[in-house]
Amino acid sequence: MMKINDEGLELIKEFEGCKLKPYKALPTEKYFTLGIGHYGADTVKIYNAAVADHGKFTEKDAKDLLKKDVARFESIVDSYCKHLKLNNNQFSSLVSFTYNCGAGNLAKLIKGRDKKTIGEKILLYNKAGGKTLKGLVRRREAEQKLYKKAVKKDA
Repeated sequence: MMKINDEGLELIKEFEGCKLKPYKALPTEKYFTLGIGHYGADTVKIYNAAVADHGKFTEKDAKDLLKKDVARFESIVDSYCKHLKLNNNQFSSLVSFTYNCGAGNLAKLIKGRDKKTIGEKILLYNKAGGKTLKGLVRRREAEQKLYKKAVKKDA
């Protein structure tokens, strides 16, 4: 299975930021977010366990949680995109995309498309609640740039 590269990981960190207390990005969110974009029903439990264990949720906790989350999204991209034979930049870009948009949107993005078209269409996923958001425009542009970046060959 492929692994996200450093550029892809930095992209996730840059756009997700790091919050050491649970928060809701939008009041309508079902669950809380914590650390570097961890979102889900387990968020408050993870936070409370860190507080009980060592007094607070730390940057190390956030990085450890990110590693677990990224592994899950690597597996999703690997499973959904096996037939595409992605290079590491394409794979890493789609891990960042899926981390932000979810597996359902990855499935929509790749359905019936070749690698080149996927790279073009990634820009369409820049809306939340039907509104185009500047942050999502910037993130999709960064993901597209990584997706299209040539992979350096070993000398």
